[in-house]
Amino acid sequence: MAFSRLSAADAESPLCGEDLEGLSMAAHLSGKEAKNLELLARAHQSFLNEGATRRAARCAFWLGMISMNSGEMAQGSGWLARCGRLLESEDECVEHGYLLMAAGARAVRQGQAEGNAAFVKAAALGKRFGDKDLVTMALHGQGRALIRFGEISKGVRLLDEAMAGVMAGEVTPIVAGVVYCSVLESCRETFDLQRAQEWTAALTRWCESQPELVPFRGHCQLQRAELLQLRGDWRDALAEVEQAQEKLSDPPPKPALGAALYRAAEIHRLLGSFPEAEEAYRLAHQRGYTVQPGLALLRLAQGKRDAAQSAIRPMADESAGSSSRPEVLDAFVEIALAAKDVAAARAAADELAKISERHGAPLLKAMAACATGAVLLAERDAPAALVELRRGWKRWCELQAPYEEARARVLIGLAYREQGHGEAADQEIAAARKVLVQLGAATEVARLEKLAAKKLDDKAGPLTARELEVLRLVACGTTNRGIAGKLSISEKTVARHISNIFVKLDLNSRAAATAYAYQHGLA
Repeated sequence: MAFSRLSAADAESPLCGEDLEGLSMAAHLSGKEAKNLELLARAHQSFLNEGATRRAARCAFWLGMISMNSGEMAQGSGWLARCGRLLESEDECVEHGYLLMAAGARAVRQGQAEGNAAFVKAAALGKRFGDKDLVTMALHGQGRALIRFGEISKGVRLLDEAMAGVMAGEVTPIVAGVVYCSVLESCRETFDLQRAQEWTAALTRWCESQPELVPFRGHCQLQRAELLQLRGDWRDALAEVEQAQEKLSDPPPKPALGAALYRAAEIHRLLGSFPEAEEAYRLAHQRGYTVQPGLALLRLAQGKRDAAQSAIRPMADESAGSSSRPEVLDAFVEIALAAKDVAAARAAADELAKISERHGAPLLKAMAACATGAVLLAERDAPAALVELRRGWKRWCELQAPYEEARARVLIGLAYREQGHGEAADQEIAAARKVLVQLGAATEVARLEKLAAKKLDDKAGPLTARELEVLRLVACGTTNRGIAGKLSISEKTVARHISNIFVKLDLNSRAAATAYAYQHGLA
């Protein structure tokens, strides 16, 4: 509404710099990015004409930051340079603090710890001149910088402090939205699931209270989709992602569109919808988004182990030190074990365990415990594997992550089977299968079917498939005539099969055959 009214007024008579600045904010919050930049540029020029150099510099700052966030680095750099030039002859003012924000962000992106000092100075200027927008942004910048350089607990405290200002309504909507989205991104980087849940709920309420506010709604839905996916609500998560894609695709497409496409691909992969996953990964890659480790896991699910290994290895080499490292290592362990490369899986699991110890996030601990357990199982150390897998399973339960919980139970079942505890193994795998079926995890369910078939093949020993069928019916007390009728074969053939069974298993009666079938889980 504000945008419509101010636009109408501007059409009748060109607005002054201050009103153009207000109109540009309305355009931004309405999702009209191109119009926002046009109006900000006009406001900048109007302030210059009015002799309001500092206000013109602030417009240049926002033009620079918005352009850079949209991927237009040259334009962004140009506007920030102009902001600096305009402030060269000005006494120290709050706009110098905004320029420090840009310098700090640039330094942190380049891995320079000095960036944090720029944020500290910016916060001091914000407090000195009573600019709560600047103070909140600077606190947020310090928090992100500290996390980037390994001081996670300190960084998180500063982010919480910045969010306190946002929640109190002390800042403008643009700053509120920027900080919300950035803090949620930070929660993902630190695998802080509890904070992500809290701030996602807060962002949802904030967006719903301002239905005309467009730019942050797509980000909000994307974050919510990721949490829904973890909770096992895959269909709802997919619906949220599709809505986010629609909002993020509005011209010009937002940088987060690639993340939304990747999230859609991940959910399709879990559901076993491989063509849809393939297409979503392709589109995400076109948007410049890194599609690993998801694409490698898709190749593994498709039975293409060599392709999966070829896809994950470069990512494992390139992701050192990045926030995505734990996810890459977790996928690497799974793919390496499928390829029987236990040594490589062990190295990746050990690194993942060290990362989980350093961060202390429950999600990372669950991931690391299950990865270590899977490797121990491959190393034929079932007792040690059970300890780790039980620990990981309990943590997934606490995190209310049913898919990961079920996968852990499958491994627990396999560890029991390795120790000869057949009944306990069957119970764990059956419980996991029930959850996976409820989730619609078609790929995992199919894998369990293969495991069950392999188990029967192993138990059947020297028996053929037909002899196994006959043995089962014998164990049920079925007569030769009854067996012949059920299998549509002659009684003479039944008698031959039974004779073969007795010879192969060294048995001498139907009673002995029945006992064998029950003892070996074949009945």
